[in-house]
Amino acid sequence: QVQLVESGGGLVQAGGSLRLSCAASGSIFSINAMGWYRQAPGKQRELVATITSGSNTEYKDSVKGRFTISRDNAKNTVYLQMNSLAPEDTAVYYCNAKIRRVVGASLVDYWGQGTQVTVSS
Repeated sequence: QVQLVESGGGLVQAGGSLRLSCAASGSIFSINAMGWYRQAPGKQRELVATITSGSNTEYKDSVKGRFTISRDNAKNTVYLQMNSLAPEDTAVYYCNAKIRRVVGASLVDYWGQGTQVTVSS
């Protein structure tokens, strides 16, 4: 079994900061890309940021310069530092990891349970 456990969501005023964490545990041989997605009420889930095993990053245009994704490969953990938060950042944030459970196996997508981020104006 593989689990992704997220933490760090909450309620913050506009202009504030939050840091999300997501730790992968269980039967893991290797982790390829990791990322953060979000889903606001009535909207589709969208990509926020991704990071490869070599720490190459990509961001949704609207979060560039405000959010920073990072990872600690030794801890199988990905982080999302969110600064200058705005009400439009309000959503449930999900972490994603592409994991190979044993050598030679295919990569499989795993998801966290989601953590609520609410930004008040």
